[in-house]
Amino acid sequence: MSIAGGVGNALLDGKKAGCDIVQIFTKSSRQWAARPYGKEDIERFFYNRKETGITAVIAHDSYLLNLGSPDGQLREKSVRAFIDEMERCETLSVPLLIAHPGAHVGAGEEKGIKTIARSLDEIHAACPGYNVKIALEITAGQGTTLGYRFEQIRDVMDATQDSQRLRVCFDTEHAFAAGYDIRTREGYERTFDEFDEIIGLRFLAAFHLNDSKKEFHSRVDRHEHIGKGHIGAEAFRLLVQGAGPQGRQTELAPSAKPDRL
Repeated sequence: MSIAGGVGNALLDGKKAGCDIVQIFTKSSRQWAARPYGKEDIERFFYNRKETGITAVIAHDSYLLNLGSPDGQLREKSVRAFIDEMERCETLSVPLLIAHPGAHVGAGEEKGIKTIARSLDEIHAACPGYNVKIALEITAGQGTTLGYRFEQIRDVMDATQDSQRLRVCFDTEHAFAAGYDIRTREGYERTFDEFDEIIGLRFLAAFHLNDSKKEFHSRVDRHEHIGKGHIGAEAFRLLVQGAGPQGRQTELAPSAKPDRL
């Protein structure tokens, strides 16, 4: 939901759309700098949260950031901007900040993973005691973007000193484009079995539900409306019905309560 005109407006728009949960950008996703929230902005956000009954709010980081950049200046700028977003989430009691892990831009995947972990360590060190957690988003693997394999997400978490402050966001289009076939029950269960084995379902805190404009394993990040793309409706039916790995029911749901984040 857009935060145009004030961050609290996202909740009003969400209510009009019938949402139980909304995702916001804490500031413009296309700009590095933004003015701090004013007292009125903060008060209006909490007032609208209460009035709309939308208690579950998550945030997404700016598209400009690259925590894996081999360019020292860009990485440091990204870390500073991310810390600002963490502070905004903490101010608004938003429990989850979803982030694309980063791109290695030619430095190589192994080095990129280490750089991302280093950036996360710096962010955590600058935000001691914060309740907001960072959720690393599964990516499509376009270009040099990292996070398109479960092993890469695990390796970033393992290399981060305070990994218990990290969570994962599962984007269906990204996973499908990266080579995880969730179109059938068998493929869906195999995917989440693998997720559980490599990362752990306990770290799964949010979903982005999108169909795909591109074919399976395209490594292209192009979203489509649910049921109108190459994934089809069955994967989403399985997910919202709570089908878990090997047929087990899970507590995972797109509208997960904040205390599960």
